[in-house]
This record gives sequence, C-alpha cells and structure tokens, in this order.
Amino acid sequence: MLKIDLHLHSTFSDGILSPAELVRLLAAGGISVASLTDHDTIEGVVPFLAACRRKSIRAVSGVELSAAYDGVLHILGYRFDVAGEPLKRALEKNRKARHERNVAICQKLREAGFDVTLEEVRTLAGSDVVGRPHMARLLVNKGYLPNVRIAFDRYLKRGAAAYVPRPLPAPDDCIRFIREGGGLPVVAHPLQTTPDLDDLPPLLKKLKDAGLWGLECWATGSSPAEVFRCLAIAERLGLQPTAGSDFHGGGHASAGVGVIVGEDLLPWARFCGGL
Repeated sequence: MLKIDLHLHSTFSDGILSPAELVRLLAAGGISVASLTDHDTIEGVVPFLAACRRKSIRAVSGVELSAAYDGVLHILGYRFDVAGEPLKRALEKNRKARHERNVAICQKLREAGFDVTLEEVRTLAGSDVVGRPHMARLLVNKGYLPNVRIAFDRYLKRGAAAYVPRPLPAPDDCIRFIREGGGLPVVAHPLQTTPDLDDLPPLLKKLKDAGLWGLECWATGSSPAEVFRCLAIAERLGLQPTAGSDFHGGGHASAGVGVIVGEDLLPWARFCGGL
C-alpha cells in the first residue's frame, strides 16, 4: 500500500502553507507520491518538486483549473511541462480574469461599508493569486464578521451582495490546455460537481471524448460507497482513478493529508516522469 496525495494547495493560491512547509508536512505524514495543484497558477510547482526531491517523495507537476459549468467543475492537470507556453498562456488569461473579478468584488464590499482593499487581500494571502477565501478571511480578521462561512453566505457566495461571476474557460478548453502542455487532465472531487453520481457518466463520457484522462475517485468527504461507485464509473469509461485530499491547511498536523491506495493504482515511475 502507498499513501499519496495528488491534490494539494499552497500559499501560491489559497492554501496556508508554503510549498516547503507543505512538503515537510507530507514527509511527516508518510506521503510517498504528491502533486501541488494550486488554482490557476504553477508558480509554486518548481520549489515544490525540489523540496520533494530533498525528502525522497515522488512528485509530479500539477495545477487545478476551474471550468465553466452549472455548478463546480474543476479539472486537475498533471505531469505537464512547467516551462511549456500553451498552459502558461491559458493560466495568464485566467489570472487576468480573476484579477478583474477581485477588483469588482472589493468595490462591492466597500460599497457595502467594509474598508477593504485588494492590496490588503494580497498581503494576507502572501501572493498575487487571491480569491474569495482570502477576502472572507480579511473580513473576519478586521472584525467585520464572526467567521468565514458567514462572510460567504452574506457577501461572497453566488447570489450574495458582493458576488461577481468570473468568466471561465469551457471544460474542453481546460482539457486542451493541459494536453497541449504534455499533461494529463483529471476531473477533481466529482461529488462537488454532481451530488447524484448517476449524473456523472454522461458528463465524463463527453469530457473523455475531449481528452480527459482520469477521475479523482478518492476525495475528501467521500464515503467508501461513493469511492467504490467512482471507481466503477472510471473503469467503465476507461479513466484512470486518482486520489487527493484537496488540502488547504488549517494546522500543521499531518492528519489532513494523504490517501492510502494500492501500489498498482498507477504506474508511478511513468506517471511521475522518473522523479
């Protein structure tokens, strides 16, 4: 058996640990294979891979892209060329759209009576890649609201007072961006995409025709029965099953990272490119 984690976030997006801190946590937790999959950025990938090598953890480049869908559809990309231009161009376009949205959200928050600026959000995040979770934390830190959930419910979630939609690439385009960079596209946390797993196969079949490679079958919050169903769907459609915690932080205890899988889940040496 192996303990792996192919879905992790750092301070380069909305996690609370730097890549180096994250790798120390992975090593303490006995993780054998890992990937950093920050939202819309690969800035943390190179330091993450280097830190994993120092700790003898097999690692693979990763990213998480948001796709246009009636709900939540996130597509993970693995094993792409970090220096490749196609994915870099796509990420730059996504970052520009995210920035314009952040400016608009901050303006709405100020109109609602909150003294917040995008510069403060960036300082809190420690990165230029910021989003609504950072804004929610800023509202809490400044004493405007008691917790992040209330910040989302009242102001930041879809339909709330300061919500601003973000134009997103089509799922087929996300898959193409990853494939053009030499990567492997995987649908993340399918239960967030559709709570009814009966709705999943038609979507996955369409995405597989566009180049989808895998399905994240082990995800945080999934019951054993749900994992089993996802594995059955992946096998039926010829998709590779992957596993990840979607770890963002919340403490330095290693209990939040890692999924135990069989050693034959993937051909690890090939999947990781020999790292």
